[in-house]
Amino acid sequence: MDKSPDAFRTISEVADDLDLPQHVLRFWETRFSQIRPLKRGGGRRYYRPDDVDLLRGVRQLLYGQGYTIKGVQRILREQGLRSVQALGRGEITAPMPPPRSASGLENDEDDFAPEDEREPIPDEDGQLSRPAMRVLAGPAGGIVLSPDALRSLQSALSELLECRRLLAAARGQVGQDLELEQG
Repeated sequence: MDKSPDAFRTISEVADDLDLPQHVLRFWETRFSQIRPLKRGGGRRYYRPDDVDLLRGVRQLLYGQGYTIKGVQRILREQGLRSVQALGRGEITAPMPPPRSASGLENDEDDFAPEDEREPIPDEDGQLSRPAMRVLAGPAGGIVLSPDALRSLQSALSELLECRRLLAAARGQVGQDLELEQG
């Protein structure tokens, strides 16, 4: 039996829904003060629907748009909790605008990070590791890629197009050689 959309969710339900390990959700609670599930006897966590929307938005910013934890903290501080929740609900489909730095510039260099320089996350044993590149389902079933993944794919496409051009040129040369031999 499915729960009502307004029902509270356990950490395992939220982790399954977001395709994240439970320890990542607990880790995010230490990094984002806005994530505050209700805690009942024995420390069991219960997430409200707004909490789940916030977690979805944080996941999208970290894994889908390439923000660092510091960058997401800045977005929460400057653009507010509701904007990140709206992203999590799919009401905002465009990338979040970069946060403004204290200097008034669009963003600090450490708001974004290449995949291999992102904040480490603890695994189940407490060991820190870097998150793997993730491809997430976007709103309407589209694919959302991090900026680094998108750059990698664009680079690979450029290389493939160059290979195609070279093959076409080689085929043309072979065709001309055959015509000369037959003529």
